[in-house]
Amino acid sequence: MAEEKKIQRKMIKATGEMNRIMADYFYELNEAAKTGEKKIAWCTSVGPAELLRAMGFLVYFPENHGAMLGATRMSTDFIPEANAIGYSPDICSYLTSDVGAYIKGITPLSKAYKGIESVPKPDVLVFNTNQCRDVQDWFAWYANEFRVPLLGIHTHRGVGDVGESHVQSIAKQMQAMVPSLEEISGNKFDLDELKRVVKLSRQCSDLWKEVLDTAANVPAPLTFYDGTIHMGPAVVLRGTQQAVDYYKLLLAEMQERIANNDAAVEGERFRIYWEGMPVWGRLSTHSKMFAALKTNVLASTYCNSWIFTDFDPEDPFTSMAKAYTELFIVRSDKAKEKYIKDMLAFFKVDGIIYHDAKTCPNNSNCRYGMPQRLEKETGVPSLIINGDLNDLRLLSDEQTKTNVEAFIEQLEER
Repeated sequence: MAEEKKIQRKMIKATGEMNRIMADYFYELNEAAKTGEKKIAWCTSVGPAELLRAMGFLVYFPENHGAMLGATRMSTDFIPEANAIGYSPDICSYLTSDVGAYIKGITPLSKAYKGIESVPKPDVLVFNTNQCRDVQDWFAWYANEFRVPLLGIHTHRGVGDVGESHVQSIAKQMQAMVPSLEEISGNKFDLDELKRVVKLSRQCSDLWKEVLDTAANVPAPLTFYDGTIHMGPAVVLRGTQQAVDYYKLLLAEMQERIANNDAAVEGERFRIYWEGMPVWGRLSTHSKMFAALKTNVLASTYCNSWIFTDFDPEDPFTSMAKAYTELFIVRSDKAKEKYIKDMLAFFKVDGIIYHDAKTCPNNSNCRYGMPQRLEKETGVPSLIINGDLNDLRLLSDEQTKTNVEAFIEQLEER
């Protein structure tokens, strides 16, 4: 493979605005934790944030903090702290790095935002197992540590077609939380307020989908690596006007790039779909590696996890239950394979890279023959890379680079 040339990375102008609203979000949480004027709920990243916002809580997402620990490459130092108190090195490295950082009294928020010394103390923790079992254990540890209530939704797994029984069981679990949330928040449940928040979440979701869908253009105006950064408001601020306004701004910039035939990767030759978790501590390294090969990793299942087209403000509980059960990670292999096939066609993909994340089996879809089945059906070649979302001890940069370069050579031969 030819020696890599230095790549000038194309910056997204809207990033400054995103940084501003994310700073406002964390500072508001920090102030509330100090004064106690507003209650704080910790929530898993895909729900039920809308219900918590409607009940008057400020909402904090430990998974977002876990990703920050990974992206700042702090996580590997903290994972052993959680291992030492009984959490296996084989379980979610979001969990172990986050708990380990708490034990050490360190957070990347302190470096990013002056005056923030710790994560905000919760008044309640609310999980949804639609991601995995680990979130339940993760939140249970903190509930014990802070001596605050723990509430949870237990989602179906391996779902084929999402049916009425699936949806109603989840909707009832959410509704059952309301009395406890009223007691903790001191606020009465207001259905109209929930409808308002769900409407904003739906608008955020629709705009985020439009942003990601611009990558179907040839050349694509953004990359998967851009998506992992700019998904921040869709995760932590959905249900707010700030998120809606931000994605209008970002979408306009992507549309301007398309109008100007402005590629995110200069000289784009190959288009890659990323299946699985990001390697947070290698976002920049991987982005530069693929750009040097004139290859754009431009779409992913992961960034699309915050698209909730089933949200309906006129029927909030049912539509939230449906949206959170339609989520890719809880579906059967057959449903997942159909989804990926549709994505490959829509984004005009030349190849798929599956990330086999050691500590995230629930979001690693290459262990039971899926790559081979999809390649046989679609003709789109694939590569599996071994690594992890946060634990950098579980990956080899040299091996990843060698395997990726060989894969791109195969695409050239085709």
